[in-house]
Amino acid sequence: MQRMCHVVKVKPEIIPEYNRIHAAVWPEILKAIHDSNIRNYTIFLKEPENFLVAYWEYVGTDYAADMEKIKHAPRMKEWWAITDPMQEVFASNKPGVWWAPLENVFHTD
Repeated sequence: MQRMCHVVKVKPEIIPEYNRIHAAVWPEILKAIHDSNIRNYTIFLKEPENFLVAYWEYVGTDYAADMEKIKHAPRMKEWWAITDPMQEVFASNKPGVWWAPLENVFHTD
């Protein structure tokens, strides 16, 4: 199992809507997450900086293949068409990186 964490900015004026849609995530999206070997998926909000921090545990053996699979899951493109405009990438991100990966520097059970 791999622990993974990513961060992106959220537009402050859209936070109530972002919270509303995440209180009732579509079943197809939840299935796609599970089918892509992601467990314990959690998104945290840090205000007033308006950072979204996503944490999950990856239990598969081919992360790249599972991330490709999730891109083609039913309704995923529709979900991202709603959520992506709510977010802002960091200027320091590498080209093509939306949610910036965070380095794991410490863990204890």
